[in-house]
Amino acid sequence: MTPRKTSQTMKPATAAKKLGVYLPATPAEFQEGVVSRDELNALQTDPPEWLRELRRNGPHPRPILALKLGISIGGLARGGITEALTTAEVEALKTENPEWLQQERATQAEVRREAARLKEEADKRA
Repeated sequence: MTPRKTSQTMKPATAAKKLGVYLPATPAEFQEGVVSRDELNALQTDPPEWLRELRRNGPHPRPILALKLGISIGGLARGGITEALTTAEVEALKTENPEWLQQERATQAEVRREAARLKEEADKRA
């Protein structure tokens, strides 16, 4: 008997994280099942309309919100953002540009500058 190759599966939460979408906003059949590696690859290469819509309009999970706002996930929490936001809500927040968002963006910019400086120093030593 030759062993059959079994497909690796993951929980819906893991698949949603890999797809960059907010799990509670996904269809019930996605939330209730398991996702194989092949299914995940298919979703990534040829996303169905529900996935395109979620990526376009949200609601978005915290890592995506942080990316869209140019801040860290910790910065979201410090700013009081604990729930998923839609693209429209993110755009409204960018337009409002509250003080906490300005501060978090400045902090994130400093973190990036420092990381670049450290990388440059390491490259010079190498």
